[in-house]
Amino acid sequence: MPDQPVSTADAVFAALTPVVEGIAATFGRSCEVVLHDYRDQEQSVVAVAGSVTGRAAGDAMSEIGLRVLAAGADARNEVGYVTRAQDGRVLKCTTLPLRDVDGTLIGALCVNVDLSAINRATGVLSDLLGLSALEEPAATTNFSGDLDQVVESLVERAERAHAVPVAALGRDERLVLVRSLHEAGVFGLRGAPGRIAKRLGISRTGLYNDLAELKKDTP
Repeated sequence: MPDQPVSTADAVFAALTPVVEGIAATFGRSCEVVLHDYRDQEQSVVAVAGSVTGRAAGDAMSEIGLRVLAAGADARNEVGYVTRAQDGRVLKCTTLPLRDVDGTLIGALCVNVDLSAINRATGVLSDLLGLSALEEPAATTNFSGDLDQVVESLVERAERAHAVPVAALGRDERLVLVRSLHEAGVFGLRGAPGRIAKRLGISRTGLYNDLAELKKDTP
């Protein structure tokens, strides 16, 4: 029986899988490298080296992955941005979108570096030299391996911003939340409308009406 042809995407991931180990080993235990295949959003992680965020092969994409997926053709390299993990650690991250031969977004190669040890050393040197401390990142990123937890984190962030449960939001406030979820790429996920409508305490029809309202406001 003849061998089945290998897709370009499969070839990309096969070539990059050993690279993941090599990059992580080069930068040491504070570095984690994650390879994502966006063709399976619920289990996008196909290879991991290092344990900065605690993810494993078979986990889902993070908030960052949702954002890249939502950008689609407009996704670009994001190099050296700083965020905070949910346990408070400061991470320096790089996200490199991966594309098929026709330019279709198929995944991402992500490098995450835990700056905790570096920040402690920097703090000591800053004190000795009388320098100002490094600015802390304001954003927190959910690196959970479960998409429902990622979505929940985004909704909880909105609840904290408005200081009320999402079920108590007025229409205008809910539209702001739905817009933020849309911009975060949540609605690019399979089954997202049902998940979001249930979490917001509204019908799926009500959610579609909100999305339609947002489209009217989009230039």
